[in-house]
Amino acid sequence: MIIDFLRRVFALIKKEFITIWKDPKSRNIIIAMPIMQLLIFANAITMEVKNIDVAVIDRDNSVESRELLSRFENSPRFRKFYYVHNENELKEKVDTQKVQVGLYIDNNFSKNIKGQIPVNILVITDGRQTNSASIAGGYASQIINGYNLETSKNKGAEINPVIRNWYNPNLEYRWYILTVLIAMLALVITILLTALSIARERELGTFDQLIVSPLSSFEILLGKTVPPLIIAMGLTCLMTVIVITCFRVPFAGSIVLFLIAIFVSLLSIVGVGLCISSICKTQQQAILGVITFQMPAILLSGFISPIEDMPVFLQYFTYINPIRFFMVLTRGIFLKGMGVEDIIMNLIPLIIIAAMTLSLASWTFKRNLD
Repeated sequence: MIIDFLRRVFALIKKEFITIWKDPKSRNIIIAMPIMQLLIFANAITMEVKNIDVAVIDRDNSVESRELLSRFENSPRFRKFYYVHNENELKEKVDTQKVQVGLYIDNNFSKNIKGQIPVNILVITDGRQTNSASIAGGYASQIINGYNLETSKNKGAEINPVIRNWYNPNLEYRWYILTVLIAMLALVITILLTALSIARERELGTFDQLIVSPLSSFEILLGKTVPPLIIAMGLTCLMTVIVITCFRVPFAGSIVLFLIAIFVSLLSIVGVGLCISSICKTQQQAILGVITFQMPAILLSGFISPIEDMPVFLQYFTYINPIRFFMVLTRGIFLKGMGVEDIIMNLIPLIIIAAMTLSLASWTFKRNLD
Protein backbone atom coordinates (compact mmCIF):
# COMPACT_ATOMS: atom_id res chain seq x y z
CA MET A 1 0.00 0.00 0.00
CA ILE A 2 2.67 2.49 1.04
CA ILE A 3 4.94 1.34 -1.81
CA ASP A 4 2.14 1.91 -4.34
CA PHE A 5 1.46 5.34 -2.85
CA LEU A 6 5.13 6.33 -3.08
CA ARG A 7 5.39 4.95 -6.62
CA ARG A 8 2.43 7.03 -7.83
CA VAL A 9 3.63 10.21 -6.14
CA PHE A 10 7.20 9.71 -7.39
CA ALA A 11 5.90 9.27 -10.95
CA LEU A 12 4.03 12.58 -10.73
CA ILE A 13 7.04 14.33 -9.21
CA LYS A 14 9.22 13.03 -12.03
CA LYS A 15 6.67 14.25 -14.57
CA GLU A 16 6.67 17.71 -12.97
CA PHE A 17 10.46 17.99 -13.14
CA ILE A 18 10.47 16.90 -16.80
CA THR A 19 7.67 19.36 -17.69
CA ILE A 20 9.47 22.26 -16.01
CA TRP A 21 12.86 21.41 -17.51
CA LYS A 22 11.60 20.88 -21.07
CA ASP A 23 9.99 24.33 -21.13
CA PRO A 24 12.71 26.90 -22.05
CA LYS A 25 10.74 29.70 -20.39
CA SER A 26 10.55 27.74 -17.14
CA ARG A 27 14.30 27.06 -17.21
CA ASN A 28 15.04 30.75 -17.65
CA ILE A 29 12.63 31.69 -14.86
CA ILE A 30 13.96 29.24 -12.29
CA ILE A 31 17.69 29.60 -13.00
CA ALA A 32 18.63 32.81 -14.81
CA MET A 33 16.10 35.24 -13.35
CA PRO A 34 16.85 34.90 -9.59
CA ILE A 35 20.63 34.91 -10.08
CA MET A 36 20.46 37.92 -12.42
CA GLN A 37 18.19 39.82 -10.03
CA LEU A 38 20.43 39.01 -7.09
CA LEU A 39 23.46 40.47 -8.86
CA ILE A 40 21.61 43.53 -10.18
CA PHE A 41 19.68 44.43 -7.02
CA ALA A 42 22.77 44.01 -4.87
CA ASN A 43 24.42 46.86 -6.74
CA ALA A 44 21.40 48.97 -7.71
CA ILE A 45 18.96 49.14 -4.78
CA THR A 46 19.38 51.98 -2.29
CA MET A 47 16.47 52.99 0.33
CA GLU A 48 12.34 59.09 6.68
CA VAL A 49 12.72 56.79 9.74
CA LYS A 50 10.36 57.52 12.63
CA ASN A 51 8.63 55.74 15.53
CA ILE A 52 12.00 54.56 16.83
CA ASP A 53 11.81 52.48 20.00
CA VAL A 54 14.64 52.86 22.54
CA ALA A 55 16.02 50.77 25.38
CA VAL A 56 17.72 52.85 28.12
CA ILE A 57 20.16 52.01 30.89
CA ASP A 58 20.57 55.06 33.14
CA ARG A 59 23.18 54.14 35.74
CA ASP A 60 23.48 57.75 36.93
CA ASN A 61 19.78 58.58 37.34
CA SER A 62 20.61 62.23 37.97
CA VAL A 63 19.05 65.54 37.01
CA GLU A 64 21.51 65.79 34.12
CA SER A 65 20.83 62.32 32.75
CA ARG A 66 17.05 62.73 33.05
CA GLU A 67 17.28 66.08 31.25
CA LEU A 68 19.15 64.43 28.37
CA LEU A 69 16.65 61.58 28.17
CA SER A 70 13.74 64.03 28.21
CA ARG A 71 15.08 65.43 24.94
CA PHE A 72 14.82 61.99 23.38
CA GLU A 73 11.32 61.50 24.82
CA ASN A 74 10.15 64.86 23.43
CA SER A 75 11.55 64.18 19.99
CA PRO A 76 8.87 63.30 17.39
CA ARG A 77 11.19 60.68 15.91
CA PHE A 78 11.31 58.46 19.00
CA ARG A 79 8.29 56.52 20.26
CA LYS A 80 8.56 54.00 23.12
CA PHE A 81 11.23 53.98 25.83
CA TYR A 82 12.08 50.83 27.78
CA TYR A 83 14.08 51.52 30.94
CA VAL A 84 16.02 48.32 31.55
CA HIS A 85 18.22 47.38 34.49
CA ASN A 86 21.19 45.61 32.94
CA GLU A 87 23.05 44.90 29.72
CA ASN A 88 21.37 41.53 29.20
CA GLU A 89 17.91 43.12 29.12
CA LEU A 90 19.13 45.72 26.65
CA LYS A 91 20.70 43.04 24.47
CA GLU A 92 17.46 41.04 24.51
CA LYS A 93 15.47 44.08 23.36
CA VAL A 94 17.85 44.67 20.45
CA ASP A 95 18.16 40.97 19.60
CA THR A 96 14.40 40.52 19.27
CA GLN A 97 14.08 43.84 17.40
CA LYS A 98 11.73 45.32 19.99
CA VAL A 99 13.94 48.42 19.87
CA GLN A 100 16.12 49.96 17.19
CA VAL A 101 18.35 52.00 19.52
CA GLY A 102 19.94 51.43 22.92
CA LEU A 103 21.28 54.18 25.20
CA TYR A 104 23.77 53.58 28.01
CA ILE A 105 24.53 56.34 30.54
CA ASP A 106 27.36 55.61 32.96
CA ASN A 107 27.09 56.24 36.73
CA ASN A 108 29.74 58.99 36.50
CA PHE A 109 27.72 61.06 34.03
CA SER A 110 26.67 63.97 36.29
CA LYS A 111 29.90 63.81 38.33
CA ASN A 112 32.07 64.20 35.22
CA ILE A 113 29.91 67.01 33.87
CA LYS A 114 30.29 68.95 37.14
CA GLY A 115 34.02 68.22 37.16
CA GLN A 116 34.33 69.34 33.51
CA ILE A 117 35.57 65.89 32.48
CA PRO A 118 34.63 64.61 28.97
CA VAL A 119 31.66 62.21 29.05
CA ASN A 120 30.73 59.47 26.59
CA ILE A 121 27.16 58.33 25.88
CA LEU A 122 26.96 54.88 24.33
CA VAL A 123 24.44 54.67 21.48
CA ILE A 124 23.71 51.15 20.22
CA THR A 125 21.91 50.62 16.91
CA ASP A 126 20.64 47.49 15.18
CA GLY A 127 23.01 47.14 12.22
CA ARG A 128 20.86 44.44 10.60
CA GLN A 129 18.65 47.27 9.32
CA THR A 130 21.43 49.34 7.83
CA ASN A 131 19.47 52.32 6.57
CA SER A 132 17.40 52.66 9.75
CA ALA A 133 20.46 52.19 11.97
CA SER A 134 22.40 54.94 10.22
CA ILE A 135 19.53 57.42 10.40
CA ALA A 136 18.58 56.52 14.00
CA GLY A 137 22.22 56.89 15.08
CA GLY A 138 22.29 60.29 13.41
CA TYR A 139 19.15 61.40 15.26
CA ALA A 140 20.62 60.30 18.60
CA SER A 141 23.92 62.07 17.89
CA GLN A 142 22.05 65.23 16.94
CA ILE A 143 20.16 65.29 20.27
CA ILE A 144 23.30 64.54 22.32
CA ASN A 145 25.33 67.17 20.48
CA GLY A 146 22.58 69.75 21.08
CA TYR A 147 22.61 68.93 24.79
CA ASN A 148 26.41 69.08 24.72
CA LEU A 149 26.42 72.62 23.31
CA GLU A 150 24.11 73.84 26.07
CA THR A 151 25.98 72.03 28.84
CA SER A 152 29.44 73.11 27.67
CA LYS A 153 28.37 76.77 27.78
CA ASN A 154 27.11 76.45 31.37
CA LYS A 155 29.48 73.90 32.91
CA GLY A 156 32.33 73.51 30.43
CA ALA A 157 31.88 69.74 30.11
CA GLU A 158 32.07 67.88 26.81
CA ILE A 159 29.54 65.10 26.03
CA ASN A 160 30.33 62.79 23.13
CA PRO A 161 28.05 60.18 21.53
CA VAL A 162 29.79 56.84 20.95
CA ILE A 163 27.84 54.84 18.38
CA ARG A 164 28.10 51.05 18.19
CA ASN A 165 26.29 49.24 15.37
CA TRP A 166 25.55 45.69 16.47
CA TYR A 167 25.57 42.76 14.00
CA ASN A 168 26.79 45.02 11.18
CA PRO A 169 29.53 47.23 12.68
CA ASN A 170 30.38 49.17 9.52
CA LEU A 171 26.75 49.44 8.36
CA GLU A 172 27.54 47.60 5.15
CA TYR A 173 24.38 48.16 3.15
CA ARG A 174 24.93 45.00 1.11
CA TRP A 175 24.77 42.89 4.27
CA TYR A 176 21.19 44.02 4.79
CA ILE A 177 19.99 44.04 1.21
CA LEU A 178 21.49 40.69 0.20
CA THR A 179 20.09 38.75 3.15
CA VAL A 180 16.65 40.21 2.37
CA LEU A 181 17.00 39.54 -1.36
CA ILE A 182 17.43 35.83 -0.67
CA ALA A 183 13.93 35.75 0.83
CA MET A 184 12.43 37.98 -1.87
CA LEU A 185 13.78 35.99 -4.80
CA ALA A 186 12.90 32.69 -3.13
CA LEU A 187 9.34 34.04 -2.86
CA VAL A 188 9.23 34.94 -6.54
CA ILE A 189 10.47 31.60 -7.84
CA THR A 190 8.50 29.43 -5.41
CA ILE A 191 5.12 31.08 -5.79
CA LEU A 192 5.48 31.35 -9.57
CA LEU A 193 6.31 27.66 -10.04
CA THR A 194 3.51 26.45 -7.78
CA ALA A 195 0.93 28.91 -9.11
CA LEU A 196 1.56 27.76 -12.68
CA SER A 197 1.59 24.02 -11.97
CA ILE A 198 -2.14 23.13 -11.89
CA ALA A 199 -3.09 26.05 -14.15
CA ARG A 200 -0.65 24.69 -16.76
CA GLU A 201 -2.30 21.29 -16.62
CA ARG A 202 -5.73 22.85 -17.21
CA GLU A 203 -4.52 25.00 -20.08
CA LEU A 204 -2.69 22.15 -21.83
CA GLY A 205 -5.63 19.81 -21.40
CA THR A 206 -3.70 17.24 -19.35
CA PHE A 207 -5.61 17.97 -16.15
CA ASP A 208 -8.36 15.54 -17.15
CA GLN A 209 -5.75 12.79 -17.46
CA LEU A 210 -4.70 13.40 -13.86
CA ILE A 211 -8.31 13.18 -12.73
CA VAL A 212 -8.89 9.78 -14.32
CA SER A 213 -5.52 8.45 -13.15
CA PRO A 214 -5.21 6.28 -10.00
CA LEU A 215 -3.85 9.32 -8.15
CA SER A 216 -5.94 10.72 -5.32
CA SER A 217 -6.34 14.49 -4.85
CA PHE A 218 -3.86 14.36 -1.96
CA GLU A 219 -1.29 12.55 -4.09
CA ILE A 220 -1.72 15.08 -6.91
CA LEU A 221 -1.19 18.00 -4.54
CA LEU A 222 1.82 16.28 -2.98
CA GLY A 223 3.30 15.71 -6.41
CA LYS A 224 2.73 19.36 -7.26
CA THR A 225 4.29 20.53 -3.97
CA VAL A 226 7.57 18.61 -3.89
CA PRO A 227 9.25 19.72 -7.19
CA PRO A 228 8.84 23.50 -6.63
CA LEU A 229 9.97 23.03 -3.02
CA ILE A 230 13.11 21.14 -4.06
CA ILE A 231 13.93 23.62 -6.84
CA ALA A 232 13.38 26.63 -4.55
CA MET A 233 15.50 25.04 -1.80
CA GLY A 234 18.32 24.42 -4.25
CA LEU A 235 18.23 27.94 -5.68
CA THR A 236 18.01 29.52 -2.22
CA CYS A 237 21.08 27.54 -1.13
CA LEU A 238 22.88 28.57 -4.34
CA MET A 239 22.06 32.24 -3.74
CA THR A 240 23.25 31.89 -0.14
CA VAL A 241 26.59 30.51 -1.34
CA ILE A 242 26.92 33.40 -3.82
CA VAL A 243 26.15 35.95 -1.09
CA ILE A 244 28.77 34.42 1.23
CA THR A 245 31.54 33.82 -1.32
CA CYS A 246 31.12 36.60 -3.88
CA PHE A 247 29.83 39.43 -1.69
CA ARG A 248 31.68 38.41 1.49
CA VAL A 249 28.66 38.62 3.77
CA PRO A 250 29.55 36.75 7.00
CA PHE A 251 27.31 33.84 7.98
CA ALA A 252 27.03 33.90 11.79
CA GLY A 253 24.35 31.28 12.41
CA SER A 254 23.77 27.55 12.20
CA ILE A 255 23.52 26.04 8.72
CA VAL A 256 21.13 23.34 9.94
CA LEU A 257 18.77 25.89 11.53
CA PHE A 258 19.04 28.02 8.41
CA LEU A 259 18.00 25.11 6.18
CA ILE A 260 15.09 24.26 8.49
CA ALA A 261 13.97 27.91 8.45
CA ILE A 262 14.18 28.00 4.64
CA PHE A 263 12.21 24.76 4.28
CA VAL A 264 9.35 25.88 6.54
CA SER A 265 9.29 29.36 4.95
CA LEU A 266 9.17 27.95 1.42
CA LEU A 267 6.49 25.45 2.43
CA SER A 268 4.24 28.31 3.57
CA ILE A 269 4.83 30.08 0.23
CA VAL A 270 4.11 26.85 -1.68
CA GLY A 271 0.75 26.73 0.09
CA VAL A 272 -0.08 30.23 -1.13
CA GLY A 273 1.00 29.32 -4.67
CA LEU A 274 -1.15 26.17 -4.69
CA CYS A 275 -4.14 28.17 -3.46
CA ILE A 276 -3.70 30.53 -6.41
CA SER A 277 -3.18 27.67 -8.85
CA SER A 278 -6.21 25.70 -7.65
CA ILE A 279 -8.63 28.54 -8.45
CA CYS A 280 -7.08 29.66 -11.76
CA LYS A 281 -7.98 28.06 -15.08
CA THR A 282 -5.16 29.55 -17.18
CA GLN A 283 -1.50 30.42 -16.66
CA GLN A 284 -2.30 34.08 -17.36
CA GLN A 285 -4.76 34.13 -14.47
CA ALA A 286 -2.17 32.43 -12.27
CA ILE A 287 0.47 35.05 -13.10
CA LEU A 288 -2.00 37.84 -12.30
CA GLY A 289 -2.76 36.09 -9.00
CA VAL A 290 0.95 35.92 -8.20
CA ILE A 291 1.38 39.65 -8.89
CA THR A 292 -1.69 40.44 -6.79
CA PHE A 293 -0.19 38.60 -3.80
CA GLN A 294 3.49 39.33 -4.34
CA MET A 295 3.56 43.13 -4.29
CA PRO A 296 1.54 43.60 -1.05
CA ALA A 297 3.51 40.78 0.58
CA ILE A 298 6.83 42.52 -0.15
CA LEU A 299 5.52 45.97 0.86
CA LEU A 300 4.17 44.60 4.15
CA SER A 301 7.28 42.58 5.00
CA GLY A 302 9.30 45.45 6.49
CA PHE A 303 11.70 45.46 3.55
CA ILE A 304 11.06 49.00 2.31
CA SER A 305 9.84 50.65 5.52
CA PRO A 306 9.80 49.37 9.11
CA ILE A 307 6.59 47.63 10.14
CA GLU A 308 6.48 49.93 13.21
CA ASP A 309 5.93 52.92 10.89
CA MET A 310 2.85 51.37 9.24
CA PRO A 311 -0.75 52.04 10.35
CA VAL A 312 -1.80 49.78 13.22
CA PHE A 313 -4.32 47.75 11.20
CA LEU A 314 -1.62 46.99 8.61
CA GLN A 315 0.78 45.92 11.35
CA TYR A 316 -1.72 43.24 12.41
CA PHE A 317 -2.19 42.27 8.78
CA THR A 318 1.54 41.47 8.47
CA TYR A 319 1.12 38.49 10.83
CA ILE A 320 -0.42 36.50 7.96
CA ASN A 321 2.40 37.46 5.60
CA PRO A 322 5.00 34.66 5.36
CA ILE A 323 7.62 36.99 3.83
CA ARG A 324 7.73 39.05 7.03
CA PHE A 325 8.94 36.07 9.05
CA PHE A 326 11.08 34.67 6.22
CA MET A 327 13.06 37.93 6.06
CA VAL A 328 13.47 38.08 9.84
CA LEU A 329 14.86 34.53 9.81
CA THR A 330 17.30 34.97 6.93
CA ARG A 331 18.59 38.29 8.25
CA GLY A 332 18.73 37.13 11.87
CA ILE A 333 20.43 33.78 11.26
CA PHE A 334 22.84 35.30 8.74
CA LEU A 335 24.00 38.39 10.60
CA LYS A 336 23.61 37.63 14.31
CA GLY A 337 23.32 33.88 14.63
CA MET A 338 19.73 33.99 15.87
CA GLY A 339 19.12 31.54 18.71
CA VAL A 340 16.82 28.52 18.66
CA GLU A 341 14.13 30.19 20.79
CA ASP A 342 13.87 33.22 18.48
CA ILE A 343 13.86 30.98 15.41
CA ILE A 344 11.01 28.89 16.81
CA MET A 345 8.98 32.02 17.60
CA ASN A 346 9.23 33.01 13.93
CA LEU A 347 8.69 29.47 12.62
CA ILE A 348 5.39 28.99 14.48
CA PRO A 349 3.50 31.62 12.39
CA LEU A 350 4.99 30.13 9.22
CA ILE A 351 3.86 26.62 10.19
CA ILE A 352 0.34 27.95 10.87
CA ILE A 353 0.29 29.77 7.52
CA ALA A 354 1.54 26.64 5.72
CA ALA A 355 -1.12 24.45 7.38
CA MET A 356 -3.91 26.91 6.53
CA THR A 357 -2.89 27.54 2.91
CA LEU A 358 -2.19 23.87 2.10
CA SER A 359 -5.51 22.84 3.66
CA LEU A 360 -7.33 25.55 1.70
CA ALA A 361 -5.59 24.47 -1.51
CA SER A 362 -6.55 20.83 -0.86
CA TRP A 363 -10.19 21.74 -0.16
CA THR A 364 -10.42 23.95 -3.27
CA PHE A 365 -8.78 21.28 -5.39
CA LYS A 366 -11.17 18.56 -4.19
CA ARG A 367 -14.17 20.81 -4.78
CA ASN A 368 -13.07 21.51 -8.34
CA LEU A 369 -12.59 17.78 -8.95
CA ASP A 370 -16.13 17.13 -7.79
